[in-house]
Amino acid sequence: MNVSEAVISRRSIRAFTDQPVDQSTLRRVLETAQRSPSGGNTQPWHAAVLTGAPLAALIQSVADVLPQGREAHSPEYPIYPPELDGAYELRRRGVGEDLYNSLGIARDNKAGRLMWFANNFRAFGAPVLMLIHTPKYMGPPQWSDTGMWLQTVMLLLREEGLDSCAQEAWAVYSQQVRAAVAIPDDHIFFCGLAIGYRDPDAPVNTFPVARANLDEAIVWQGFSGEA
Repeated sequence: MNVSEAVISRRSIRAFTDQPVDQSTLRRVLETAQRSPSGGNTQPWHAAVLTGAPLAALIQSVADVLPQGREAHSPEYPIYPPELDGAYELRRRGVGEDLYNSLGIARDNKAGRLMWFANNFRAFGAPVLMLIHTPKYMGPPQWSDTGMWLQTVMLLLREEGLDSCAQEAWAVYSQQVRAAVAIPDDHIFFCGLAIGYRDPDAPVNTFPVARANLDEAIVWQGFSGEA
């Protein structure tokens, strides 16, 4: 698989099979991902990788507080800026509606949507969950570095025939995450990354995910034939 194939075939998988993931494969992926770029070579990413009983325990701890709703939430950063609007908010809402439409869950079916959303905290059935954190004093450039590392990991997983779903949703249950893994007090918990093999027949894994037209994001200057 070349890089373009990995980019095109990568998507956020929300239905995994129970096929186990070999630790040696993950180690190979993560060792290669250490070559990811970072400003000043700071390499600000840290993670814990869970499977088996530790993962099941984390999932159960979140299931225990899910009925409390937002009262149980404890995010350590705003997942989306409160001022998100325009095309950015339309894209966020649009992919959510496309997801629920693929599952046949209508907008007015609030209970059905909540039940599906709870799958986030089962890692969508993935056998492996990686939990990412970084020192609290790190700024936007280092968070960007961590994002580049995550993208590198996800593309290398595709090269190995594996799939993933980056899950900022786990951030709302940071207390349960910290109880499950040894994240230093002076680190901020960022997100989860579900890892496994996709269920190719699940509609939630096959609906089209819209992308903005290139000209909405890119301006060309100095090239022949470009304004």
